[in-house]
Amino acid sequence: MRDAAGDLLAWYDDHARDLPWRVAPAARAAGVRPDPYRVWLSEVMLQQTTVAAVKAYYERFTTLWPDVGALAAAPDDQVMGEWAGLGYYARARNLLKCARVVAGDLGGRFPGTREALVNLPGIGPYTGAAIAAIAFDAPEVVVDGNVERVMARLHDIHTPLPAAKPALVEAAAGLTPVERPGDYAQAVMDLGATVCTPKSPACGICPWMARCAARKAGTQADLPRKTPKKPKPTRLGIAYVARRADGAWLLERRPGKGLLGGMLGWPGSDWSDAPAPAPPVEAAWRDLGEEARHTFTHFHLRLAIRVAHLPEGAVAERGDFRPPAAFRPSELPTVMRKVFDLARPALENTR
Repeated sequence: MRDAAGDLLAWYDDHARDLPWRVAPAARAAGVRPDPYRVWLSEVMLQQTTVAAVKAYYERFTTLWPDVGALAAAPDDQVMGEWAGLGYYARARNLLKCARVVAGDLGGRFPGTREALVNLPGIGPYTGAAIAAIAFDAPEVVVDGNVERVMARLHDIHTPLPAAKPALVEAAAGLTPVERPGDYAQAVMDLGATVCTPKSPACGICPWMARCAARKAGTQADLPRKTPKKPKPTRLGIAYVARRADGAWLLERRPGKGLLGGMLGWPGSDWSDAPAPAPPVEAAWRDLGEEARHTFTHFHLRLAIRVAHLPEGAVAERGDFRPPAAFRPSELPTVMRKVFDLARPALENTR
């Protein structure tokens, strides 16, 4: 394994993915350094989210807020609205908290070590290691799902995840070089994303083909092994979609903490096995006869939809009315957009 990092870096120099937040190997060799703000933003967005899903959000955020000071000064509602649809909304809340700490307490500069980075809101061990390596070329061990798969195959490790994590981290640490650790971290991730893929790995073009223990054993397609997950429970709820005669929609901002915290949505019931009806205003509510279905990390959700036309001047007990000009469905989280798409045809005529 002595020359493994060098072989991978040579491959990366020719095959690195072109990503909007990345400084290409040739540019880094010429002295161009990554912007820590953009590295941090991309790494937070990429937590539990694919590169394909993140690209458009990253481009929009960096256009609206090109540096950490601009993001720190942005209104919460605008940032949460731009994040809508990307999921895991605690990331957006922590994004703002972190930006304000960096801009307000650290002079607009991100710290350059993993130890200091993990003290910032929303930055855990993996994200701290990734930022330190990519933005500051610190020799940190960066292990995401792609790296776990590569290490499991390279060393033919059959212990199932998550129990295998310590062994996989140790294997990754043994290969992390002192020279070009930022490029190396991205190279292993690229290898997993483009060559050592979950299904049908392209072993014939892999720079580590000759070193891969799983390929020699013929077990590469079976790795990494994973402990079977428990079935997700299903929760039920009711979403109330109302529109006034003047065209205004009744919306409610969810509490800052918890699932979909701080996001706009439709007033509704609790999400449980037997949700209690909780209409936000007295009205002739009609059951739409359809459900919005969505899957979160830990459970499936089925929302029954009830709709109502309200007279002009109606006042709600919960939520606020937004006129059409101030309402953008794109600001809704995905599950609430699903509700809107189903309810909208029944409420197009406001009278």
